[in-house]
Amino acid sequence: MRRVILAVLIATLSAGFAVADTSRPIIDVHIHYSHDAWSMLPPPEAVKVLRQAGLKKAFVSSSSDDGTQMLYRAAPDLIVPVLRPYRRRGETGTWVKDPTVIQHVEGRLKANTYAGIGEFHVFGADADLPVMRRMVELARERKIFLHAHSDADAVARIFVQDPDALVLWAHSGFDQADKVRAMLAKHKTLWADLAFRSDHAPSGKLRPEWRQLFLDYPDRFMVGTDTFTPERWHYVVEHASYSRQWLADLPTDVADKIAFGNAERLAAAVLGK
Repeated sequence: MRRVILAVLIATLSAGFAVADTSRPIIDVHIHYSHDAWSMLPPPEAVKVLRQAGLKKAFVSSSSDDGTQMLYRAAPDLIVPVLRPYRRRGETGTWVKDPTVIQHVEGRLKANTYAGIGEFHVFGADADLPVMRRMVELARERKIFLHAHSDADAVARIFVQDPDALVLWAHSGFDQADKVRAMLAKHKTLWADLAFRSDHAPSGKLRPEWRQLFLDYPDRFMVGTDTFTPERWHYVVEHASYSRQWLADLPTDVADKIAFGNAERLAAAVLGK
């Protein structure tokens, strides 16, 4: 069934039926190209999806990192590599207690260039475990960001370890607007992505509390799809169009920051270009 779905996706895109409104550039900061997608959606086809969505850039992390490297080689103008600490699927709950992850991440950081470490999953007190502490140290040493799929407690613990850490909070923690607001107010180098959530803009219309949050913190939000399974690649074009829909409800300067400006500045800051 999975192969059928991906075959339909490729055929649809090749036929030109999935066409995004590309009037506003988008940088998608939450793309995965993991090993179970490689044969079903080869790198040229994956890049085609990203371009058809009208993406200016895509932050890509994968299980394993080989997926990210394949996409980067295929489209270095488009892909911003981010190093996921997972070597394969199934490590989301075990990686933080596996000391061999440290050697893996250190080796990859020496071999390639990355804008960040993540997306990784860590919650609560696990953020204080040795493996996670080393990730924070490595990010500080290399002046790159951490992409954390975490609750607010874990994010706060990261900032205790390094008050100057650059943290991209995946899914905005799936928290409500008031809790996200409190975290942004407390941590000046915290950004929040809006991947895999639509509660801020059901049917493409912003909720008042989220609209005000975006107006108050226009420099701190980014958009993303989250292709956590191969089938999620089907939504990349659709998600870009959905994002443009609700972004149109904001002042142009604010919308442009959230759509691409904030991600562009973060990538430039850590990559030096």
